[in-house]
Amino acid sequence: MTPLIPAAPQVVADAVESLTGRLKKKLDGAVEQVAALPRRQDGGTVHIGWGEDAVVTLDPAGGAAITTGEQATCSCLLAPRCLHRAAVLSACPIADDIRTDVAPDLAQQTAAPSSAEETSADDAEKTPELTAKQREAAAALWEVASALPDAGLPGAGAVLQAELLRAAHGARRAGLPRAEALTLTLVTGIRNMRDRRTGHRLADLTTTLCDLLLLTHRLAAGENRPDLVGTVRRPYRESDGGLRVHGLCSEPVATASGYGGVVTHLIAEDGRRYTIADVRPGMASRARGARTSTVALGSAVISHAELSRGGLLIAGATVSADGRLGAGQGVRATPLACLPWTEGAAAGLFAKPPARAAAEILDDEGPGLLGCDVEILGAEGDRLVTRLLGGTGEPDGPIVHLVAANPNPALAHQGNLRMLAGAAGTRIRVLGTLDPARSATLLPLAVAPVPGAENTLTLPADWKGHADLGYDLIQMAHLPPGTHGVPQAVETGPDPLAEAPLWRVRRLVELGVSAGRRGVAEAGRGVDARSHDAPLRRAGFATGAELGRALTAEAARRTRDVFGRSTGGDRGEYARTWLAAALYVREVERDLVRASWGEGSP
Repeated sequence: MTPLIPAAPQVVADAVESLTGRLKKKLDGAVEQVAALPRRQDGGTVHIGWGEDAVVTLDPAGGAAITTGEQATCSCLLAPRCLHRAAVLSACPIADDIRTDVAPDLAQQTAAPSSAEETSADDAEKTPELTAKQREAAAALWEVASALPDAGLPGAGAVLQAELLRAAHGARRAGLPRAEALTLTLVTGIRNMRDRRTGHRLADLTTTLCDLLLLTHRLAAGENRPDLVGTVRRPYRESDGGLRVHGLCSEPVATASGYGGVVTHLIAEDGRRYTIADVRPGMASRARGARTSTVALGSAVISHAELSRGGLLIAGATVSADGRLGAGQGVRATPLACLPWTEGAAAGLFAKPPARAAAEILDDEGPGLLGCDVEILGAEGDRLVTRLLGGTGEPDGPIVHLVAANPNPALAHQGNLRMLAGAAGTRIRVLGTLDPARSATLLPLAVAPVPGAENTLTLPADWKGHADLGYDLIQMAHLPPGTHGVPQAVETGPDPLAEAPLWRVRRLVELGVSAGRRGVAEAGRGVDARSHDAPLRRAGFATGAELGRALTAEAARRTRDVFGRSTGGDRGEYARTWLAAALYVREVERDLVRASWGEGSP
């Protein structure tokens, strides 16, 4: 079906706000009908037929998105203040020029500098204070966002989404790009969850809401740091001298929001890591083919596939705070020969103890690559179960689960993990990203033979020592002799994170998003507080017990007006109580994840 054209947040918000109260009550039902309406594309214009009464026309006037109200019209008599137009705009993807150079799912990384770029206390004192307009915009965004834990997903329909989009636009106008980016990510998550789209988790939506409420609370209080305000565009700075980088792997990107492409991970001789990305609208079909596209960097003629197994000597390189290489006019690049994972800075990724590497990544609160050597044990559901090889080269470390970095069946991740699951006893070297929400879990991007091991992979020579799991297809010939290829089911026992009684508090926090305040109040009604708190206190989570009890109590609290009518509780106070519980769960779970990787410290 012809896709709808993305619409700017303020255009959607204006269309919804123009409706009468009676039409707003019908809006959610009308939005659900849009998916089944006939569409016709005429050049860059899309026409949506609404029965015999109306046709909604989306004409971006040569652009990529609907940026003004005049570009969305309806032929009915009530236009432009009609239900048809507002419903179609509410169903359109969100247009956001903050995220045009990366996939929308990476918006938070784009908007916020890495922890290495955070200002010191002395620098923070020199930072100008937030303006009154910025504090007001943050307070307004807090006020709207606090409605989500109060109403929950059932109440987060098109009207509340439009209020969030208007508040996000206000944050942009006030110069708070990180708050805007988080809000747009939140609205996208709400839509995905309400539409029950695959690949979206309630835990992720809960995390985004937690981040947004915390951010706006701090900004409204006047706290001013560059990482809180964010940047509208990723700033690039020129690197000192020449930059010599070597490829680690290439990762396909295919998001549910309609972006596809490739990201190639690189490492410099001093150990710093960089990326080069080619991500544009196109879904999985584009992700599959983007690996062979030419890297847009100077005059070098090299594809992402070649770069992942080669390198570049870059003169005049420009680099963003998060390590993304820019393609400025003065950049010149010369291809380099392949440097295998066993040499140079790449070898250092696997020399560092995984426990220490995991702790550093969790403390930085950002994405990071982790390398380790493991022995395959088998499969548990859709997870490849492995055990870390210790310092002696024997499998005496903790259990590590490998989960597909991208579950899209059009990519090679899942098929490769299934093939490896049938090679129990095989030792492999893994490079992946840490999953901060699950015990000792990696999202593997590439694998290689373990140096010196007999029972390991044998890869083709032109793969230059490693297999990119999103692209290369591992076959039986690459596995050790005698491998049967039949996945062996294994049971790893209780998950220390999932089995911890902390789930009692986590359930209340997530219930606040899925069912709202009423759901949390019902969960606490009729529950014996002592029996609920005892497991938490015995496990050392006394603070969690108190926060859980405070959350259910605040959810059940009701106030009355001068006539004695119930007006519900204080929404802001409930949101603050919910936020305290959510932050506690996040920090404690992070400590449990850190411990699941074994002993070690940065």
